Amino acid sequence: MKKYQSVKIIVNTHKKYWMPHSKMYIPMQVGAALDKDKNGNPIDLGYQKDNEGDNISEKNPLYCELTGLYWAWKNLDADYIGLCHYRRYFGGFRSSRNPKGKILLRKELQPMLGKYRIFLPTKRHYVIESLYSHYQHTHYIEHLYVTRGIISQMYPEYIETYDRVLRRTSGHMFNMMIMDRELLQEYCTWLFNILGELEKKIDVRHMSHFQGRYCGRVSEIIFNVWLEYQIETGRIDRDEVKILPYVYMEKIDWVKKISKFLRAKLFHEKYEV
Repeated sequence: MKKYQSVKIIVNTHKKYWMPHSKMYIPMQVGAALDKDKNGNPIDLGYQKDNEGDNISEKNPLYCELTGLYWAWKNLDADYIGLCHYRRYFGGFRSSRNPKGKILLRKELQPMLGKYRIFLPTKRHYVIESLYSHYQHTHYIEHLYVTRGIISQMYPEYIETYDRVLRRTSGHMFNMMIMDRELLQEYCTWLFNILGELEKKIDVRHMSHFQGRYCGRVSEIIFNVWLEYQIETGRIDRDEVKILPYVYMEKIDWVKKISKFLRAKLFHEKYEV
């Protein structure tokens, strides 16, 4: 069996924040091409920037954390490549009252490399909403209509899976993943081909900055489409997918979160910051 050694996980952030003290994690300043201070000078957080090498940093307002994923895809050389967020990490197998003590360590991940090809966060369950209806109530449903049209033209073999996945009430979200390099290459080629067409077809002028980040949000859903199709066609064995808990670094205001969810469901109030 191949011995897997190198793992790199980018930690996307747009501000200075605590970062794990591990060479496995690469703090990543996303949208660096656009980060300027009041005098127009580039802002340097002291992290790896996503505007170096082959990059799409200037598209961060549309793509969110995916400008970091694109950078990792094009510029990192490792057996496994992953993505997490400054406030949301994969969890390890240790109990701790401090979220910093729960973050996945290299020594916990190492024994699983080679056995699993993809590591994903626990699914998010909407219960009373499907992936389709939740997007419809919180964002602009035309994004999913247009995406379906693009997939039907570029990757028609995925359409049946697309329709089925969007009827589900749960999915792997946040664009968090750790994949072996071969699969990451295949996924990113598929993903960015679709999003490259999507951005040409959606007019953001009537949208808020928050709602304008649609490429990043659509990608959260269609990742599940890509994954399901790989499993259905035997490209990936379901046993090669490992589900890990995720750790949120800050206290969650559940009252506010549930209230927004219900207002979107009942009154169709779009999400905003």
